[in-house]
Amino acid sequence: MNPVMRLTDVQTPFVGPPVELKPEWIDYNGHLNAGFFFVVFDEAVAHWLDFIGLGFDHKAEHRVTTFSVEGHITFEREVHVDDPLEIRTQLLGWDVKKIHYINFMHHRAEGWLAATNELLTMHISTESRRSAPMADSVQHRLGLIAEAHSELPVPAQVGRVIGLRSGRPASG
Repeated sequence: MNPVMRLTDVQTPFVGPPVELKPEWIDYNGHLNAGFFFVVFDEAVAHWLDFIGLGFDHKAEHRVTTFSVEGHITFEREVHVDDPLEIRTQLLGWDVKKIHYINFMHHRAEGWLAATNELLTMHISTESRRSAPMADSVQHRLGLIAEAHSELPVPAQVGRVIGLRSGRPASG
């Protein structure tokens, strides 16, 4: 991690390393099981946290961590075991204790979108198990990332609500 980030250091969006799917994650339909989308996105979040300055070393030194507060996944297209994938992350907003972002699972070769994962995370003290402000260095990095990512359009998947279009309650 570069301790002093400049605006020119910011990937827009952030792109993590290639994703390798495991054969045991494939279900009886021949595609990635829904539960393992969460696993893939969760593994990608570790790279994102490193990028913003909240990696393992920072967390251990400052006795802090992040907890997911709310999350939402959209499934756009089937993914198969041999599909080369990458996760791209866009910062949507932040304050001293929370980070709102969205991950996009893309096919690396063909570019199509497979899924999205919108998350709200809370910065937590591991000692008190309560929310705590992020270090100034992390806030600085988030400010630069927010500035760079503000040029990106707000994705259609952000803030989606689950429900039937008719609005009628289900009959039973």
